[in-house]
Amino acid sequence: MPSQAVFRIRNARPGDAGMVLGFIRELAGYEKLTHEVIATEQDIHAALFGPRPAAECVIAELGGQPIGFALFFHNFSTFLGKSGLYLEDLYINPEFRGRGYGRRLLAYLARLAVHRDCGRLEWAVLDWNAPAIRFYESLGARVVGEWKINRMSGAALSRLATEAGD
Repeated sequence: MPSQAVFRIRNARPGDAGMVLGFIRELAGYEKLTHEVIATEQDIHAALFGPRPAAECVIAELGGQPIGFALFFHNFSTFLGKSGLYLEDLYINPEFRGRGYGRRLLAYLARLAVHRDCGRLEWAVLDWNAPAIRFYESLGARVVGEWKINRMSGAALSRLATEAGD
């Protein structure tokens, strides 16, 4: 790709659901979590473009070719009394890493969070991913070590849901 290629960030479009799922699978491969990806192209399309979108997505392009993405959604902080942006996934193809494109995606999201009057931008990172942690810390992010993520899915989620009654 020529060094003159233009980098841009654009909103995902309905026809991008398959590409986004491909990026998700590549990210899962890097994180050694491919076995956990059960989403389909239809799931991604519905989540981003259905009647009640659950998330938003932007695509990073270089010379018109997609090289990465960021998928995010709003959350809420009761302590701040404001919404925030939660970055679920950020991915840049390995051949394009180290050129500032990931930083530009995060800067885009930071600008969006400020524009939307969000109280914060946050995300999780696997504890073994030292390069990502160093990158995030170089931007001024801090790893919040005293908080642990809790997750319930599958049978455990269904089991607890049955306790709610009618």
